[in-house]
Amino acid sequence: MDAKKIKDFLSNNAIVILLLLLVLFVGFTQQGFFTLTNFNNITSNVAPRFIIALGVSGCLITKGTDLSAGRLVGLGGVLACTLLQRADYSDRFFQNLPQFPLFAVFIVVVIVTALFGLLNGLVVSYLKVPPFLATLGMQTIVYGINLVYSGADPIGGLRKDFTTIASGGIDLGFYKLKWLLIIAIVMGLIFWFLYNKTRHGKYMYAIGGNEIAAEVSGVNTTAALLRIYTLAGLMYGFAGFLLAAKSGGASVNLGLGYELEAIAACTIGGVSTTGGIGKVQGILLGVLVFELMKTSLQYLGVDTSYQYIAQGLVIIVAVALDIRKYTAKK
Repeated sequence: MDAKKIKDFLSNNAIVILLLLLVLFVGFTQQGFFTLTNFNNITSNVAPRFIIALGVSGCLITKGTDLSAGRLVGLGGVLACTLLQRADYSDRFFQNLPQFPLFAVFIVVVIVTALFGLLNGLVVSYLKVPPFLATLGMQTIVYGINLVYSGADPIGGLRKDFTTIASGGIDLGFYKLKWLLIIAIVMGLIFWFLYNKTRHGKYMYAIGGNEIAAEVSGVNTTAALLRIYTLAGLMYGFAGFLLAAKSGGASVNLGLGYELEAIAACTIGGVSTTGGIGKVQGILLGVLVFELMKTSLQYLGVDTSYQYIAQGLVIIVAVALDIRKYTAKK
C-alpha cells in the first residue's frame, strides 16, 4: 500500500520533482544561484505572474480558459504608464494631464481590464461561445485597442512613486522584503479565502465538476461565470500595473505570452484542465517552479531559443500528465 502511495505521488508530481532536481543541480554547480540577490530577482518575477495565474485559475477550474490574459496585462501596463508619467518628462503621452493620485490610476486600470473580463464572461455564458474561441477573439481585440491607444510607441518617464512599488520594500537589515512579494502574498491569502471559504468558490468548483448538476442544484452558473471572468480581468490589470512599475515603462508587447505561462503554471500546480480541481498553494508552487526553471536555464547559459523549446515541452508534459490522472480516475 505504501509503495503504491509513493508511486502515485511520484507519478502525480513527476514534472515538479524533475524541475526541482534541475534547480538543485544548478544551485550547487553555478555560483550566485543560492543568493539573496537571485532570490529577490526570482520573487520579483514570480509576484506579477502569480497574480495573472490566480486570474486564469478560476477560468480553468470551470473548464474554461483565458487567452486574452497577456494582452490585458499589456493594456493595463500601457494605460498605467500613460497616466503616471513625470510632469517634467519631455515626451509625455498627455502633455497637459494633471498628476493623478497613484491609487486613483490603479482603480482606473483595474476597472478597464475588469470590463474586458466581463465581456469575456458575457460571450462565454450568454452567447455560449467556447472560452478558447471567445478569449482568443478578445485577445486580438485588446491588442488592436492597445495599438490604437498607444500608437505602438513605448511609454517611459514614469513617476518615482510608481516605480517604487517594484523597487521599494521593508528593510529588515539583513534583507529587503520587496513590496511585490508582500502584494503577492496578500493576494494569495485573499484568493485562498475566496476559493475555500465563500459561496463563490463553492459554485466555481461545482461548475467545474459538473455544470449541469450545478444548475440543477440551484447554482446560477451564468452569474458565477460572469464573476469569474470579471475577476480574472481585474487581476490582469493589477499585474500589468505592477509589471509596468517593475519595468520602468511599457509597450504593447508587455505581457506577451504570459497567458500561456500562467496556464502552464496552474497545470503544473495541480489545477486540472478537466475542471473542478485546483488550490491556491498549488498555483503558487507551479508559478515558482516554472520561474525557477527559466532562471536555471539562464544560469546554465542555455540559448533563449532553446529555453522556449524547453518551456513548450514542460507545458505539453504537464497537460499530458493531468489528462492521464483524469483518465486513470474514470
